[in-house]
Amino acid sequence: MKKHVFTHVMMGLAAIAAFSAVAMLLWNWLMPVIFGLAAISFWQALGLLALARILFGGFGHRGMMGGCMGGMHSGNPIHDKWMKMTDEQRKEFIKRRREHMFRGHFFGGGFDFDDDSAKDNE
Repeated sequence: MKKHVFTHVMMGLAAIAAFSAVAMLLWNWLMPVIFGLAAISFWQALGLLALARILFGGFGHRGMMGGCMGGMHSGNPIHDKWMKMTDEQRKEFIKRRREHMFRGHFFGGGFDFDDDSAKDNE
């Protein structure tokens, strides 16, 4: 059991080092040329990755994608409403959204997610 934990810890450290090295190489290859920024060291790249994780990824153990593949929709009222719609209601929603998009109304008017017509079909 101890060997198994040690192996996972070492693989995790190796992955972090690899991501940091890749981030450093990409930064040093692109940013000085494109934006005129200074090159960074391995430790600065590690710090940038940690900062990005804090700002954009959270602290949970939801996998590499920060939870966008599993469980992200729980508690989302729009997703819950979508899941309660019938296929016909979904098609009507998509149809109305497309009609409004072609008229230049990306977010105004059209289908209302709070419409009680979905409850009538339950």
